[in-house]
Amino acid sequence: MTMQHPALEAGRRRRFAPNLWDALAFGLLFGALILIVHGGQGTLVPLAALNQTPVSLDPAQLPEYALRTTLRMLAAIVASLVFTFLYGALAAKSRRAEMVLIPMLDILQSVPVLGFLSFTVVGFMSLFPGKVLGVELAAIFAIFTSQAWNMTFSFYQSLKTVPRDLDEATRSFRLTGWQRFWRLEVPFSMPGLVWNTMMSMSGGWFFVVASEAISVGDTTITLPGVGSYVALAIKEQNLPAVGWAVLAMLAVILIYDQLLFRPLVAWADKFRVETSASGAAPSSWLLSAARRTRLFQRLLGPLGALLSAVPRQRLALPVAVPGDARRALSSPLSDKVWLALVLAVTAYCLWTIVTFVATELTWPEVAQAFGLGVLTMLRVIVLIALATLIWVPIGVWIGLRPAWAERVQPLAQFLAAFPANIIFPFAVVAIVRLGLDPDIWLSPLMVLGTQWYILFNVVAGASAFPNDLREAAGTFRIRGWSWWKKVMLPGIFPYYVTGAITASGGSWNASIVAEVASWGDTTLRAHGIGAYIADATAAGDYPRIVLGIAVMSIFVILFNRLLWRPLYVFAGRRLRLD
Repeated sequence: MTMQHPALEAGRRRRFAPNLWDALAFGLLFGALILIVHGGQGTLVPLAALNQTPVSLDPAQLPEYALRTTLRMLAAIVASLVFTFLYGALAAKSRRAEMVLIPMLDILQSVPVLGFLSFTVVGFMSLFPGKVLGVELAAIFAIFTSQAWNMTFSFYQSLKTVPRDLDEATRSFRLTGWQRFWRLEVPFSMPGLVWNTMMSMSGGWFFVVASEAISVGDTTITLPGVGSYVALAIKEQNLPAVGWAVLAMLAVILIYDQLLFRPLVAWADKFRVETSASGAAPSSWLLSAARRTRLFQRLLGPLGALLSAVPRQRLALPVAVPGDARRALSSPLSDKVWLALVLAVTAYCLWTIVTFVATELTWPEVAQAFGLGVLTMLRVIVLIALATLIWVPIGVWIGLRPAWAERVQPLAQFLAAFPANIIFPFAVVAIVRLGLDPDIWLSPLMVLGTQWYILFNVVAGASAFPNDLREAAGTFRIRGWSWWKKVMLPGIFPYYVTGAITASGGSWNASIVAEVASWGDTTLRAHGIGAYIADATAAGDYPRIVLGIAVMSIFVILFNRLLWRPLYVFAGRRLRLD
């Protein structure tokens, strides 16, 4: 019989014995589960319960409201992540699917949140009649529509710019498409995807006011949450309540920054593409604490082993496509047939929209809507140009300094999450008192929530920039404008294009909120397609809602086709890290 030394036995017991870090981990885990269960109970009550307990401006209710809003946003971000992997991968890997999915994504990101709610809320409520859960799903879907598109664009951009040498290495090792996806493409996309997920979480706050007040015909259903609290405070001109809402948002953002996004940023740093170590890696106290646990890691070990084994499985299509069929499907003739089918479906959709709109509208009003679209487009162009000049240099400076990125990250998330609705009272009062032109001075409200897409993507690009290339630039003494032109701008360009596309689409979307600003009984309107859609939605005028959304979608698609898409192709061909 083999005898173990007492010191070895004691060391083994200590290795598996729980420590203080285990107590912290279990406390956080069970605390999160309790909050989720508590918040989820409110979704199972009858719809009539909302009228019995209306939204109150009592600050003591804000923790409960903040929990409900945060759970909706977390559910939406999970749905956005699943959508991103499925939609982005299909668009990047199939040339024919890309012809349809990317223009469709352009349309989806240009459709305002109010447009989605106008046509989907009845369907969600019919799934759970008489229950709050149906309205909750409608609100989650509305928040999803403000989060998913930039994450999908980021993932698509990453898949299109995977270095060729890494792709060739996976093929040399005979990895299947499933293995290549999880072991190369997803890890390569992680730095940009994590930052865009943070941006999506923060950007969701911008539209949470519209998402938590659901209108069905002449009836408005208000869900308890920070967004509905802000809407009520603005309606009643209660500035102290607005201040309490801002403090609640700041507290929530700091909490999920420390417990969710800071660990994700630190974890995603290991996926940087470089051959030399970076100067300073981002850190997270929560991630460090989790790595120091004993019992917690022991209990989660089987789950971790299972999750790590899934990407290693050699999954492939069960039946191989015959060579003749594969050649026929990839022939120029099949491309022409597919293009003809896409054009036919597009023409049918356009004809359906035209016939629906023509039932109540005249051609002069259609022309007027296009003129309003031109005004909003000019605002978007000017605002994106100004945001680019301001945030690209700042984003590069932050991204190249991980220590500063950790400090700035919560502040940037808070500023990105800060709803423009809270600025409206000050903007309306200032414009009225100073006699300013609303067409000009309401415009900055459009970019308040969307400029951060550019900042976050540039920070992600600079953070993922290979350290060995930076060292090579320093060795060759490349400085000043030459450094920007030859080193950094090409390195971050794919990330910038992703941020600019989503910022542009988000600005169009935000125009429905920014072109109509109110404070109490005072309402200011700027001429534009956003105000047109907002007025039509408030009146329940579906033909004009469809016309406004169609005009906005046409402008966004043309803008993306003529500018952003060529830049995407250029980035994929000329600016890959090969």
